[in-house]
Amino acid sequence: MRPAICLCGAVMLLAIAPASAQAQTYLSPFVGYDIGGDAGTCPSLFTNCSDKKTSLGVTLGGLIGGIFGFEEDFGYAPNFFGDSASFSNNSVLTLMSNVVVGVPTPVIRPYASAGIGLIRTNVGFNIANLTSVDDDLLGYDVGGGVMILLPHHIGVKGDFRYFRSGKTITISGISLNNSQVDFSRASIALVLH
Repeated sequence: MRPAICLCGAVMLLAIAPASAQAQTYLSPFVGYDIGGDAGTCPSLFTNCSDKKTSLGVTLGGLIGGIFGFEEDFGYAPNFFGDSASFSNNSVLTLMSNVVVGVPTPVIRPYASAGIGLIRTNVGFNIANLTSVDDDLLGYDVGGGVMILLPHHIGVKGDFRYFRSGKTITISGISLNNSQVDFSRASIALVLH
């Protein structure tokens, strides 16, 4: 009699258990606007410099059951430190691996994310025979946003993230004081899910 009761109990538990978690992947090209910190502000020692704040990129991610997930975020900001005749060809590239926590609603899906990765700065000078300086920095980002998932595997996403490097920038072997890269990025994206 006991095996029959155990079998009935197991069948009942399987019947009321939720279906297996489904993974939802997405590809999300974005256009961003960099603000705060070092973003787009011309250094005071350069004249005839114009501020630039636009960035481009793509995010590839997946959510399991709509709650937990992982994503790779790649962003590129040309002329991140401003655009000037003496201070040209500068950029910041970010490649972040993030953990994502989302609210599993069918259409409007808020989420939060945080992760670590690479922040690569490139600075080109047209003065003093110094042509270009690259610096690879370990950094982190935190942020969140909302995805609106529309029919036919398409949607839109609004996202806000804060980026900060873990160490200072070095130019020609000299570390600059208080020169960690830090900025925020607000972006709008297409979501292919």
